Amino acid sequence: MQLSMTLDELNSFLDDHFPQVAGEFEVMDVTPMHLVTRANVADKHLRPGGTVSGPTMFALADVSVYLAILAMVGPKALAVTTNCAIDFMRKPAAATNLRGETRILKLGKVLAVGDVLIFSEGDDRPVARASMTYSIPPGP
Repeated sequence: MQLSMTLDELNSFLDDHFPQVAGEFEVMDVTPMHLVTRANVADKHLRPGGTVSGPTMFALADVSVYLAILAMVGPKALAVTTNCAIDFMRKPAAATNLRGETRILKLGKVLAVGDVLIFSEGDDRPVARASMTYSIPPGP
């Protein structure tokens, strides 16, 4: 399988189509069926106790699978999440950026399934794991 979008194209797509999160997420690496992303954690992403919030980890998982799918099928902005399950396994390090390691497990014409392991940067123990299913819009 070949990539349909490069790392630079994915980052530009995110900035152009989702300016509300510009600068919060960044694609670090992309290969067929795999993607590595970073969530740039700021004070607004923290919850009481100084840990990164669950919604921030969910957003990283959602953005990561979305971009991994687009890397394979091209810029289909209307691909949407149809299912998500997330396990929060340990407390992320306070105010540390998060890294999402994503793999696409199934890439069909209508549905794609992927999973993401989320890590605090500098720690090899995952803080969360998410499984996501996306609906891919029909295209020309």
